[in-house]
Amino acid sequence: MEAIVDIESKDQQSIWLPMVLAGSMFFILGCITWLNGAITPFLQQMLELTPLQASFIISSFYIAVTVAGIPSAMLIKRVGYKNGMAIGCVIMAGSALLYIPAAKMQMIEIFLFAQLMIGVGQTVLQTAVNPYVVKMGSEKSAAVRVCIMGLLNKSAGVIVPIIFAAVVVSGLVEGGAKLTQEQKDIMANSLITPYIAIAGLIFAFALFAKFSPLPDLVFNEESKTSKGELKETLSHPHLVLGVIGIALYVAVEVIAADTIGSYALQLGIADYSVMTSYTMGCMLIGYAIGIALIPRFMSQQSALMMSGIAGIVTALAVVLGSNDSFVLSNMLLVPFGGPQLPDPLLCIALLGFANAMVWPAIWPLALDGLGRLTGTASGLLIMGIAGGALGPLLIGIGNAAGLGAQGAYSLMIPSYLFILFYAVKGHKMRSWK
Repeated sequence: MEAIVDIESKDQQSIWLPMVLAGSMFFILGCITWLNGAITPFLQQMLELTPLQASFIISSFYIAVTVAGIPSAMLIKRVGYKNGMAIGCVIMAGSALLYIPAAKMQMIEIFLFAQLMIGVGQTVLQTAVNPYVVKMGSEKSAAVRVCIMGLLNKSAGVIVPIIFAAVVVSGLVEGGAKLTQEQKDIMANSLITPYIAIAGLIFAFALFAKFSPLPDLVFNEESKTSKGELKETLSHPHLVLGVIGIALYVAVEVIAADTIGSYALQLGIADYSVMTSYTMGCMLIGYAIGIALIPRFMSQQSALMMSGIAGIVTALAVVLGSNDSFVLSNMLLVPFGGPQLPDPLLCIALLGFANAMVWPAIWPLALDGLGRLTGTASGLLIMGIAGGALGPLLIGIGNAAGLGAQGAYSLMIPSYLFILFYAVKGHKMRSWK
């Protein structure tokens, strides 16, 4: 293993090289993660899937975290954070190539397996890179560093769906149109070259992570055995509640980003594949505000509290709004040459703004004071990403159960209520008694 140093003991100048590598990793994570929002309605149309069936495309990506979370933490502990980033990228690159046989055979089962394996790779990468960002400087400004990483992650979320629409979707078929087999073949073949390019790009980032002159992350205290360490970690309520908060947050984040395209497809919106870009654009605005205000004008917990409140209000607006009303887009989009979109659809995108500060705020609050337990705690927090598997399924089940495509978004409200609780009280709890 390469030489390791305690990043927290380094001066401010040494932060920049780790920030460059971490930023590149977050950009790659964004490319892979937010491509789901574009590929899901595309596959839904190509394979003629129901909304519930389409939700499994997203869920299979996130359910991998349940399987790979703790093993990822054990792997990182063995090989180091830097090598862990490289390994995660290699797994993701190899998994992207599985889309080639999936497209050729037009089999949803292979697509789901490819999504699962990409999810495993991103779990390894997330487990390595997130604590690196939190611990490379002062914990009071950790949310700002995570915001910067989030800007890169969500910038990829804005760019990738637009590129996907231009390279893959453009000129193929209209949203909601019934397809012939020839059209399905054309859509399937259009996936091959982009996924070869994606695999090559991610592998290049793996080489960058492996061979960059980056110090690894270690804590001064020696670690106990894995079993004892896990038990000790779970004895911290603010961490356990943080894991639950991350799970519920990722559920609503994925709903806002990855189901908006399917909702647009059901409404007959032609450019359904770019709708994720709207949600990511709103998140970018939220991150930019967070960077400007935290910690000088606003604490991390205050930002989290405001996020919970904004999420509740916006989710209600989605559910109660009319698909025949275009007030928001007439104010925010049309004057600048944008499309006219129904208010509920645009409110789903605005959930991105409400969600923006949740991840950056929960991570440092949940890891506060854990020291040598940070690696294990980080693996547990990463396991919370499995909540992304639950979110789309809830929307699909709610739709099928009679709530309808629009009413199903009411299932997001309990998640925002818990996030509000964690901001007000949960992050302060240091004992279960």
